[in-house]
Amino acid sequence: MSTSKLSPLQRLLSVHAEPGCVHWISVRPARGELAVLDRVEAMPGKGLLGDRYRGSSGSREVTLVQFEHCAVVAALLRRATLDPAILRRNIALTGISVAGLERARFRIGQAVLEGTGPCHPCSKIDQELGPGGYVAMLGHGGITARVIEAGEIRLGDRVEFISLRPLTRNASRDPQ
Repeated sequence: MSTSKLSPLQRLLSVHAEPGCVHWISVRPARGELAVLDRVEAMPGKGLLGDRYRGSSGSREVTLVQFEHCAVVAALLRRATLDPAILRRNIALTGISVAGLERARFRIGQAVLEGTGPCHPCSKIDQELGPGGYVAMLGHGGITARVIEAGEIRLGDRVEFISLRPLTRNASRDPQ
């Protein structure tokens, strides 16, 4: 999409200060299990190999969270730190706004993903974080994405915005 065809809001959403970085990766091989990884293979229609949720929903093949938000949620809960494993997401990114990727195509390492929507906290988060955990996570739950091009994703890989994803009239929240 050429920048001349973008609305003012879309132009703003197309500019990221810097590329980001993969800080943390995990998959859930089985119920109640978590595997923290140095690398993972992303496959279109399947999500992350080794994840039990892979391919279960085309729009939710991968979940991503802003690593910097771990400190925010920890502060809201009066904790010193917060391990990204508690948040039940696949990939924690740093240095780039995950919310800014919600309506975008972006490259992580060798893979290309497309943001499909917000990833709201699940009802189990209070069990992990304690009372108020769900409310602390509101606005900090990250995004869901689908894999567009297969590729390996490794710790330390760059995260780069490619373009805004095409919007349908019904899906657009852009006020023009």
